[in-house]
Amino acid sequence: MERAFNRLKQWRGIASRYDKHAPAFPGGVLLAATIITTRTASRN
Repeated sequence: MERAFNRLKQWRGIASRYDKHAPAFPGGVLLAATIITTRTASRN
């Protein structure tokens, strides 16, 4: 779980701009998590 949060922190838009675009924040997190999961699954 800790690694997942560290990977999400690499997405600067998600980490720093959530307060400027509050309605878009959950979608951005979902998109980033999907991309991270896909990349991780393809490596294994």
